[in-house]
Amino acid sequence: MDNPLGVFLTVVLILAVLFVIVALKKSIRVVPQAVALIIERLGRYQTTYYAGLHFLIPFVDKVRAGVDLREQVVSFEPQPVITSDNLVVSIDTVIYFTVTDPKDATYEIANYITGIEQLTVTTLRNVIGSMDLEQTLTSRDQINGQLRGVLDEATGRWGIRVNRVELKAIDPPASVQGSMEQQMRAERDRRAAILTAEGVKQSQVLEAEGEKQSAILRAEGQAQSSILRAQGESRAILQVFDAIHKGDADPKLLAYQYLQMLPQIANGTASKLWVVPTEFTAALGSIAGAFGGEAPPQPFEPSSERSTDSEVGVDLPESALQDPAEALREARGQVDEASAEVSSAGITSGSPFSKPAEAGQAPADNPEQTYNYPPTNPQQYPPTDPQQQ
Repeated sequence: MDNPLGVFLTVVLILAVLFVIVALKKSIRVVPQAVALIIERLGRYQTTYYAGLHFLIPFVDKVRAGVDLREQVVSFEPQPVITSDNLVVSIDTVIYFTVTDPKDATYEIANYITGIEQLTVTTLRNVIGSMDLEQTLTSRDQINGQLRGVLDEATGRWGIRVNRVELKAIDPPASVQGSMEQQMRAERDRRAAILTAEGVKQSQVLEAEGEKQSAILRAEGQAQSSILRAQGESRAILQVFDAIHKGDADPKLLAYQYLQMLPQIANGTASKLWVVPTEFTAALGSIAGAFGGEAPPQPFEPSSERSTDSEVGVDLPESALQDPAEALREARGQVDEASAEVSSAGITSGSPFSKPAEAGQAPADNPEQTYNYPPTNPQQYPPTDPQQQ
């Protein structure tokens, strides 16, 4: 109080120090990474400061705005959009953008976030307005591409690049959602029915194919079995004939075999006519002669196999047996002749009944008498058919 000048100087010094501190603070600016500062000098754009240490002229240079250079994600509120089939759907959109020019983003538009939002809404209504509900729900990629193209072109002069546009949700009305659920349920039921029918069809086809292959294999097995059985029977018959030929069977043995087969021949219920071969009559005569009866006269046939000398003590010559191959051929020939006789007798048995035929089947009183049937001269017997009479 005693020295007013000293007090004034002290106050001035304090104010000067404060001014210097403030000036230094305003003149030194540290810019962080991914941030840009717009610098104005006396109200005009001066420069753009990026990451690092920068010096400003105090009270002359001014920081207008700081711009974030990182990619930004903005989600907008659901917007009602009308489709081409007059249905109102609510669509949520998400925009991914990056500021490429901080100066244009600051001076070309007042608020680029609001501008992007309004531009997105109008573009979305134009795109969705040309589609129906089904296309809107199934064409998300197409809608995203159209929105991105329009927004990127419009925001280019703002110093902003739109990287991506996504439709977060498309919500149709509740009534339409119920109809869509019923339609999807019906479609799934139809697909399930088709798949079930296809499964049943394939199952039946496989079963039929299996039965077919089983029947073919069974038939092939039966055919091979029949062939092998026939081959075995033929070999057995040939071996029997060879054994009979090598054993030199006499008429008595053959007659005995005929007698054993008679019950089997007569056992058939459809046997109306018996065909008695001529060898059977000769065999019966041999049996009768063996038991003391008078055998029918046999034609004399000289044989070199048996000796005619009946004197006791005379050595009988050895019988010369026939070649087995030749005997087998003769046996086969006899079998073919017997088969032909049986076939002829079967055909003859189907002819109309006549008295001469009955007489031909009756036994003869005279063993030497033989009947030939059918007659060599059909005119010697009267016709049995009334039309022929």
